[in-house]
Amino acid sequence: MTWILVFIGGGLGSLLRFAIGKLIVFKGLGFPWGTFISNLLACFLFGFIYLTLTKIPKNDWMQPLLLVGFCGGFSTFSTFSFENVQLFQAGHWGLCIFNILLSIITGFTCIYFLISKL
Repeated sequence: MTWILVFIGGGLGSLLRFAIGKLIVFKGLGFPWGTFISNLLACFLFGFIYLTLTKIPKNDWMQPLLLVGFCGGFSTFSTFSFENVQLFQAGHWGLCIFNILLSIITGFTCIYFLISKL
């Protein structure tokens, strides 16, 4: 059953990530905003869901569905890495470093401040 929950959650998260990537396109800016926003929202949701699940008894099925599946499918490390390689190869080293630092710092901050409420 756990595999099915991860599968369903991952599919839904991936669809949402795809939609955000299509909706958030700023032509000519060169920064991968769609991926950044998806990853940031996934980190926020992960922290919020984790915090919420600690208060819900008998939630064994929710963690694989929401945290592993949905948040895992919604965030995308491979796309993040690929876009950084593209920025680097195009000579946009500043944007590449900015994206890496901004993504890691904001993702960490979202989860840390939400989970530190425990």
